[in-house]
Amino acid sequence: MTLLAVGTVAFDTIETPTSRRDRILGGSATFFSIAASLFTNVRLVGMVGKDWPVAYSDLLESRGIDLQGLLVHPFLDTYFWHGRYTQDLQDRETLAFEMNGFDQFDPVLPDGFRDSRDVFLGAACPAVQLKTLAQCTKPRWVVADTVDAWIETTRNDLQTLLKQIDCLLINDSEVRQLSGIHNLVGAGKWLLTQGPSMVIIKKGEHGSIFLDKQSVVPFPAFPCENVVDPTGAGDSFAGGMMGYLANQENIERNTILRAIQIGTIVASFTLEDFSIDGLLRVSNLDVEQRLHDFSRTLP
Repeated sequence: MTLLAVGTVAFDTIETPTSRRDRILGGSATFFSIAASLFTNVRLVGMVGKDWPVAYSDLLESRGIDLQGLLVHPFLDTYFWHGRYTQDLQDRETLAFEMNGFDQFDPVLPDGFRDSRDVFLGAACPAVQLKTLAQCTKPRWVVADTVDAWIETTRNDLQTLLKQIDCLLINDSEVRQLSGIHNLVGAGKWLLTQGPSMVIIKKGEHGSIFLDKQSVVPFPAFPCENVVDPTGAGDSFAGGMMGYLANQENIERNTILRAIQIGTIVASFTLEDFSIDGLLRVSNLDVEQRLHDFSRTLP
């Protein structure tokens, strides 16, 4: 039951149509790890800077997240992103983006991390994802995420990564960008020819689509009445899904489909507040109750 996560640990400034928050805790590995910590302990690999508060490390460790792989750079600042959401909270514009050395991050896994059974490669540059994966001795299941910037600028490395993973998480616009195919099912099936045996296409408020070589399975999203901030929902989805699977003896198709449902519910809590605040209030019982209520509404 060992789950490794690599990705960004960041500060975000978020603007929505009704509010703004400056330099709040964000990052793909942050959201993933806190979501997964509802179900299992997590080993986090990432980099922060000299402006990183010790209190944030204490918070993450209090959730059972092992920070031996978190590098604190003595001279650089922490990765930073500033985004503004549209009126419907479906699209966003990047206003500022400061890598602060993360694109050159050379991850070194502690010896105790190398035997991690399940591995999540968060939306970092593919070179960082590949370097991390190369240090894992024999992972059972490897899931990767990506974003449009890496598709545009590091496509060759990304295609190398695709051949080494079991499952790719990608949103609807990104899968079209990567494949050049507009139809999502067609784009997903094309990805299955590139390496991964499974693909999960995230569609925001419209849920997700799971594809493998045998089938295509659509999943609805949980209907949130009060969406505050969509940032981190996709990573929380991945964290809920993989946190649940980390406790399963075998990775089987039906187990994965159940895990996708759980990831969907965990992500819904993220949407209801800024940063990680929605996740911090959630318990396993909350997830089970919302999943039960949601299942009763499905046809």
